[in-house]
Amino acid sequence: MSVSQHRGVVVAQNGIVAASQPLAVSAGLNVLMRGGSFADAAIATSAALCVTEPYASQIGGDAFIVVYDAKTGTTTALNGSGIAPQAATPDRFPNGMPLRGLPAAAVPGLVDAWFTLHARWGTQPIPELLATAISYASEGFPAGYRYSQAFANNAALLRDFPETLAALGGGVMPQPGRIIKQPDLAWTLRQIAEGGRDAFYEGPVAERIVRHSEQNGGLFAKEDFAGHRTQVSDPIKTTYRGYTVHGQPPVSQGMILLEELNIVEGFDLAALGHNSPESVHLQVAAKQLAFADRYAYLGDPRRVSVPLETLLSKAFAAERRRQIDPDRASETVAPGQIGHDTTYFCVTDREGNAVSFIQSVFWGFGCGIVADGTGVLFNNRMNGFSLDPSSPNVLAPGKRPIHTLNAYLVTREGAGGRDALAFVGGTPGGDIQVQSNLQVLCNVIDYGMNPQQAVEAPRWQHGGAVGEPGEPAHEVLAVEERFPLETRQALERLGYRLEILGPWAHGSSYQLVAIHPETGAYLAGSDSRCDGHAAGF
Repeated sequence: MSVSQHRGVVVAQNGIVAASQPLAVSAGLNVLMRGGSFADAAIATSAALCVTEPYASQIGGDAFIVVYDAKTGTTTALNGSGIAPQAATPDRFPNGMPLRGLPAAAVPGLVDAWFTLHARWGTQPIPELLATAISYASEGFPAGYRYSQAFANNAALLRDFPETLAALGGGVMPQPGRIIKQPDLAWTLRQIAEGGRDAFYEGPVAERIVRHSEQNGGLFAKEDFAGHRTQVSDPIKTTYRGYTVHGQPPVSQGMILLEELNIVEGFDLAALGHNSPESVHLQVAAKQLAFADRYAYLGDPRRVSVPLETLLSKAFAAERRRQIDPDRASETVAPGQIGHDTTYFCVTDREGNAVSFIQSVFWGFGCGIVADGTGVLFNNRMNGFSLDPSSPNVLAPGKRPIHTLNAYLVTREGAGGRDALAFVGGTPGGDIQVQSNLQVLCNVIDYGMNPQQAVEAPRWQHGGAVGEPGEPAHEVLAVEERFPLETRQALERLGYRLEILGPWAHGSSYQLVAIHPETGAYLAGSDSRCDGHAAGF
């Protein structure tokens, strides 16, 4: 298929790093070039992103990771999300779950995820892997245009939390080229480099965090931090047109992507044409059905029973598929929110290993609070809980909230029947993530696009209820204006309420690596909707 693209495909043999921030890409690539593993490079990239994109992800946030081990052909999922503090009971929130402030923060899981990843696949010392991030924090790095715009877009929030602006931006709104130093964050990263994960969860960093929480109305206790551990498990899986897609188990909403793929597999999308009204309608309908199942069934599997075997079965998908009207948009949809801040990247190495890695503080700047003397910005994941006692996602102490975070990778049958890596990809974007993942996977599998074409192609996003006062709310289908006028008009005739986005204004920014099935070479695409890029050697 002939599709235009603005950037070239990055092709390399020994390793690739694809991320949304150029300095973070360099940090990871340098590790690969000095012989580090994919896990080593991922930790270096992740830590650098915490410094250079704090509004999207920081060490006070969470991570979800999917690993492909080339030696065994197996995949592993790491759930680096944190629990609700033991003091977080529903009666503490009579006015609903807060969006900002320390009570909105769950226990951070990212740091423990680094050490869990490193224990299994790391080869270089943690202090070396964190050195670049420490340098960026202590010596400073120049603010970019998107960095400055992110601060400007959240000016009102930062006026409410001047300590956060002081810790992350030097007390003034950043301008492009201005050097940003974060000495408190550098101190915390040094503590982690020297003292390991315990420095953060039980040592001097935890002590400062808990003390700040106790003095400022937070819910953290030292036991909440000391008891945190990353969950390691098998990914959830489904097949799609000869490929196997490996996703994140609950509490991630990775089940949505797999259910979406199961539903659209019953339609000949290639024959319908890329971004035709018919193919878009079927993908949006699959999204609506899968999201409805998310709201009904998804919760922390340690506390509720999530019927994954049924939800991911082909028979269940066939039943859901029959509910799609090919000639009309559905008006019966579950509510959802779109547009949270997250960072995604992926790494491959010379041995053929790969990691799909997503980290976040949830909303932009998370809960808005930085603990004194640490530079640690906390997530606002508690806002992801429900207070409805009938919900599988109802708040309870020690429980994990459901997450929009979703990382995946794709394999196909290789030599000797062992799974061979085919694609590694993902994106930030809250509830948009699984919608974008569906579109990009269809782009490469159904429509034969190369990785850069697949991530640059015009995208849609569905959700965000709107309506006139006194009238029922309707969900909006937002499409980039690069969609042809005739396609937009046809979608309106199907009953969609359209919103036209700018040509590159979709709420996700994708990174994708394809693996050549014969040579094993890496072919990487990086979204023009972000500052980052793919780089390899």
